[in-house]
Amino acid sequence: MSRQLPAYLDHAAATPLDKRVFAAMEPYFTEKFYNPSAAYMAARGVKADYENARHRLAMAIGGSREEIILTAGATESINIAFHGVLADGGHVVMGATEHSAVRTTGEQFPYAYAASDKKGIITADAVQAVITDETKLVSVTLADSELGTVQKLRDIAAVIAEVRTARLRAGNATPIYLHSDASQGAGALDINVARLGIDLLTLNAGKVYGPKQVGLLWVKSGLVLEPLIRGGGQERGVRSGTENVAGAVGFACALELAQAGRHEENERLSALRQKLLNGLETGVSDLVVNGHPKRHLPGYLNVSAPGVDAERVVFALDSAGVQIATGAACAANKGTRSKVLEAIGLDEATADGSLRLSLGHLNDETQITDVIPIICETINRERGK
Repeated sequence: MSRQLPAYLDHAAATPLDKRVFAAMEPYFTEKFYNPSAAYMAARGVKADYENARHRLAMAIGGSREEIILTAGATESINIAFHGVLADGGHVVMGATEHSAVRTTGEQFPYAYAASDKKGIITADAVQAVITDETKLVSVTLADSELGTVQKLRDIAAVIAEVRTARLRAGNATPIYLHSDASQGAGALDINVARLGIDLLTLNAGKVYGPKQVGLLWVKSGLVLEPLIRGGGQERGVRSGTENVAGAVGFACALELAQAGRHEENERLSALRQKLLNGLETGVSDLVVNGHPKRHLPGYLNVSAPGVDAERVVFALDSAGVQIATGAACAANKGTRSKVLEAIGLDEATADGSLRLSLGHLNDETQITDVIPIICETINRERGK
């Protein structure tokens, strides 16, 4: 049997554009190219399509059309949320396993990190322990980008509600809001904003087989943000600029497809992940599995081979036709040790031998069977075995 190579096992970094999504977007690059803010009929038609896409996105997360701000990706959405809430000052609490987009944005303000346990869980008690009287924003990811650990946002939301009540009784008028970057979990988890109990939600189209450089920020009705980008007043005046109609339509299509098929895809990916894990544990001695054993995204597998230089393994596997990662793509490119792995208490040797394998549409059982010996042989060769 010929090996199915190259094998892409890095869906956490980027997903390929679904052909159905591209078909939905294509007219807006050609005959429907109009600026939605123009006054003539053709442009008004494009504006209607744009607003319909906004409505579809809102429906996918259980919100309303007026609560959706369309952006150029998750990083911009996070910046709009943080700067919008904290424009007049205040304190922010972040989970210790947050993506660098959250960390670097939040660190511009007075901040504290809620500690993670050894499995990557940010408990409600850990969040409560670092909230101060000046805390205005708490940000905890729905599922982190390296371990894939799924957080208990409802428990954290309950703590936020308790803080609001206590402040009201004490005469403290400082508001407090809960934000979550759900970009990694959107294709696999329930992202209904009411059930999550949050006030702001970030999503990224490029993680659900939609277009890159397209995202959204959901802002609960009644929460007013200070504008980050000023101009023509688009997106509730918070994020001005000519609307990306093709991107919005593609995002709506991609998110609907992801949510509609998530249960079946979760089952398929869970089986592939288990097969991959079984093969790696058989072929690599002393393998460490990072993250929570149960509360993880179905296609995520983060493992460590202590004593191995993970970057060398990644490069060697790339030459062999297998594409994986050492962690979040942005951190790996900077050559820095993962903050997430530091947060869960891994020693340097284990952290430096960490590999992230994230499965998706491009993987099947035959391919996983083929790549297991390649990965094992590469790791063992780097170990000198």
